[in-house]
Amino acid sequence: MSDVLIVGGGLAGLTSAILLQKNGYQVRLIEKKNYPFHRVCGEYISNEVLPFLESLDIGISGLGTSRINRLAVTSVSGKMLQADLDLGGFGISRFKLDHLLYQHAESLGVEFIFEKVIDLVFTEEKFKVSTSGNKVFESGIAIAAYGKRSNLDQKLTRNFFYKRSPYLGVKYHIKTDLPGNLIRLDNFQGGYCGVSKIEDDKYCLCYLSETANLKKYSGIPEMEEQVLFRNPHLRNLFKNSEFLFEKPEVINEISFEQKTLTENHLLFCGDSAGMITPLCGNGMAIAIHSGKILAESIMRFAKKGSDINRTALEQDYTLRWKKQFALRLKSGRLIQKLFGSTFVSDMAVYTLNQFPSLTESLVKKTHGEVFM
Repeated sequence: MSDVLIVGGGLAGLTSAILLQKNGYQVRLIEKKNYPFHRVCGEYISNEVLPFLESLDIGISGLGTSRINRLAVTSVSGKMLQADLDLGGFGISRFKLDHLLYQHAESLGVEFIFEKVIDLVFTEEKFKVSTSGNKVFESGIAIAAYGKRSNLDQKLTRNFFYKRSPYLGVKYHIKTDLPGNLIRLDNFQGGYCGVSKIEDDKYCLCYLSETANLKKYSGIPEMEEQVLFRNPHLRNLFKNSEFLFEKPEVINEISFEQKTLTENHLLFCGDSAGMITPLCGNGMAIAIHSGKILAESIMRFAKKGSDINRTALEQDYTLRWKKQFALRLKSGRLIQKLFGSTFVSDMAVYTLNQFPSLTESLVKKTHGEVFM
């Protein structure tokens, strides 16, 4: 029996685990993979999260991360928009950042179980979680931070799970010749690709594509040549970069549908609670911030040694989450409609070039305020 059990060890789950353990809760976290490992992610993180990460004293400033303050967007035909990023951000791989947070959480006393969760039920005022290792763990509070999509979503009959998503995500690490302070978003028919520098002179190249693109061809390499390469900037990037993975990281069924924040007293955070479109490049900051908000709500309404006020906890977390993220996720879904086709992306780039203040406004709508 633990005070809090967390399913999923990404940025949201690790953030909640660290804050709760530091404040006297006994936390158990179940993650199916051993650290470090790669995830499909754009690996750009807004500077809004930097003061908070520095407050954890995990040595974030010593990781050799890139500093990003410029944005470029290209249309399918190759037309380009360039702009400053006032708040800016930095690049760091999930391989390195997740591992760093894991090591810090473990040093604080968080218990890690590296198995797959196969069932999760709430009964008699506690959660029972069954794993692939035939173990059952119990807890008064459970957090679902297992990411974009899981078989648990089906077991919990979450509505979004039954709506087929048309998107897949693909990620590489590369070495290339691009400015280190730039994040570039290149459109192609049915998707877009982000590239920006991370640590160790490497770059993250991650793209979102409609699955229909892949179905037309024999595999990812042919799809890239036939679809992505129609954008001259993407063709040049692929042809003149050193690819560091033997094969890309791939994830299917990426959903940007609205999701519930609670289900039968289970608390969702990170991508499990809602996912901003990758075009906006702010998913990592939202995951960390949502993990912090949830930990704070738990500490307020589930104090050690007292009964859990579940209703107040769920209401407080839901209100705070929506205040911080609901508009940003909605803005991201709307902005995504401006890109991903030749005509629309050409018009969007042309219009935004004519009205720089509009570009600045759109960027601000997908970013939050600096927090500690």
